[in-house]
Amino acid sequence: MEQQKEPKVTAELVKEHGLNEEEYQKIIEILGREPNFTELGIFSVMWSEHCSYKNSIALLKTLPREGENLLTGAGEENAGAVDIGDGLACVFKIESHNHPSALEPYQGAATGVGGILRDIFTMGARPIASLNSLRFGSPENPRVRYLVDGVVRGIGDYGNSFGVPTVAGETYFDEAYTGNPLVNAMAVGIAKTDGMISATIKGTGNPVMIVGSKTGRDGIHGATFASEELSKESEEKRSAVQIGDPFTEKLLLEATLEIIDEDLIIGIQDMGAAGITCSSAEMSARGESGVTIDIDKVPIREDGMTPYEILLSESQERMLVCVKKGKEEDVRRIFDKWELNSTIIGETNDSGIFKVRLNGETVSEIPSDVLALGGSTPIYHRETKKPDYIDELAKFDFNDYPLDRNWNEDLLTMLAAPNICDKSWVHDQYDSQVRTNTVVAPGSDAAVLRIRKTDKALAMATDCNGRYCYLNPRIGAQQAVAESARNVTCSGARPVAITNCLNFGNPYKPDIYYGFSEAIAGMGEACRMFNTPVTGGNVSFYNQDKDRAVFPTPTIGMLGIIDDLKHITTQWFKNDGDLVYLIGENKEELGASEYIHTIFNKNTGPVPELDLQFEKDVQDTVREAINSGIIKSAHDCANGGLAVTLAECCISNKEEAIGAQIHIDEELRADCLLFGETQSRIIVSVDKNDGEKLVELCIKNNIPVSAIGKVGGNRFSINDIINLPLTDMLPAFYDSLGKLMAKA
Repeated sequence: MEQQKEPKVTAELVKEHGLNEEEYQKIIEILGREPNFTELGIFSVMWSEHCSYKNSIALLKTLPREGENLLTGAGEENAGAVDIGDGLACVFKIESHNHPSALEPYQGAATGVGGILRDIFTMGARPIASLNSLRFGSPENPRVRYLVDGVVRGIGDYGNSFGVPTVAGETYFDEAYTGNPLVNAMAVGIAKTDGMISATIKGTGNPVMIVGSKTGRDGIHGATFASEELSKESEEKRSAVQIGDPFTEKLLLEATLEIIDEDLIIGIQDMGAAGITCSSAEMSARGESGVTIDIDKVPIREDGMTPYEILLSESQERMLVCVKKGKEEDVRRIFDKWELNSTIIGETNDSGIFKVRLNGETVSEIPSDVLALGGSTPIYHRETKKPDYIDELAKFDFNDYPLDRNWNEDLLTMLAAPNICDKSWVHDQYDSQVRTNTVVAPGSDAAVLRIRKTDKALAMATDCNGRYCYLNPRIGAQQAVAESARNVTCSGARPVAITNCLNFGNPYKPDIYYGFSEAIAGMGEACRMFNTPVTGGNVSFYNQDKDRAVFPTPTIGMLGIIDDLKHITTQWFKNDGDLVYLIGENKEELGASEYIHTIFNKNTGPVPELDLQFEKDVQDTVREAINSGIIKSAHDCANGGLAVTLAECCISNKEEAIGAQIHIDEELRADCLLFGETQSRIIVSVDKNDGEKLVELCIKNNIPVSAIGKVGGNRFSINDIINLPLTDMLPAFYDSLGKLMAKA
């Protein structure tokens, strides 16, 4: 490889690389000279929002990051890890791939899945599950349907080919996401607690290898691309979208776990954002070491690539490995067996410098810690300003919503709404059963996977109501944590930790940063209440187009542990004659509801109140009842309110749908009773002989409980205002999304 003449670094070039004057002067101060073009590219990606978190890290550090079962916390490794007993750890993380998916939905989503899987198995964990949280505009929009189709196929094809079950998630539609969809991918893996490995380079004279695929020009400046708003110019940056190969990734998984198991390496890291640059700098900074990379030794698949391009390429299915000195041939042997490249490209030292050489001559020389997260990267505290719309939209007049309605028709409309209807069109494209550990697949409150050779299971869910966060970001974020905890609780699990994916607009806009800061505060308050520390995740800013920003969307990935497989619980009613109870209490609340959005096409009103202590007490009581063997089914009352929740209990097990007769003797407006989204409510069913036991338990814990009906028959009724045959409800719920997606 020959050194090509680099452009002269000018003020215009600095600006094109997303660096401001203050940042550029800091670079000169660090280096003691002006950077060359390659170094400018390195600082550009490593100091981008995507890699440095410069506009968010100060607030992120306020989140709870310690817990009883925590093995690795936020920012410490590639992913968070929780001790689940029996010598095992659960490794999990969620990340975004929003901008790439907006331009190339198939590859954007596929490589999002691939990247998060690599974060899991570079910790020494075998991936056991994939989840996602997807946000789009209205499916009536042809462009949105194109995005939905591409994203879902990309997720399905990558996960199915790799061989990991996609078991849970959410698909949410609102006009706020029309120009900028959100694609958040989560992965979960299992490792031995004494078999995990760090993403570290350290020592002197240890070889550094690049393994996996060859390096191309795809994905160059993907990190900086993810750190700007979408625009017409974004269409010209399609090269920032990587191309994935799940079959190569599967081979890479097996080879990686083998070299870890044989104790051949010191550390390993996925080459994600910023490629070789990020992995080299972060690993050496973590090990308080230095590394010299000979860029001409990197296997490439395109002619004429420059050091700048090789260092910043985000080609997929690659790892950087710090090998124990003398174990190089053992590592090569394993990668040769799996038909993968493994090439020594550098060596560790004690300099603390990330040095890059070409043909023996230095082309870049930067202290590792100034590039790594938590080092000397810029940290900003942005201005906040409460948006005027929040107080305006909180105004709510019940007189605007008449009560002379056909509630049967409204319920059918709600069941068919894109945010409520069955999402089989989506998750039927995913293999949820591969590896045969899935106990509860998509369609219940949380997915559940058994842990082989134990009596335990893991429950997992992703949750966020973007509308709530738009109208009140602090309470909305609290409710995202509360609902995700409620979902795993309804599956029989105790919540233990979260990962988060924080999707917001431009942080330089005070109203956007207000929403971000409030959401962080609310999330922290809720996580402390539930004792669910934040193990990691990512921040995705600049999610907006020329017209608007997305709703503030702090997506929560919740992990729960079920200590005994016999306590696994699903949301659907089970048997004729079972009794139905409401745990919690109804309130006259209607604001911010899916009912207001679906029936009246508005996003308005005060979000439902949330008492975090009461929420925790309700969840603790439900888990106690599940563990005592009382409860047959449990379902979180959330989007769509009580009528939708009860209807789902009847029909969400499609092949064994069963009716229910509900009577609620309360003085509430009919719309609030049916569709209000009052928090901290769970619908449960019990055997007719266990009703008194449930009531006694709730009274002991000072939790409201009401007997509201009985399971049975082929109709669903509530008081004298809802009465529908299941034959009307089933097609409304199950056929709607498929019909929308089938539109020409």
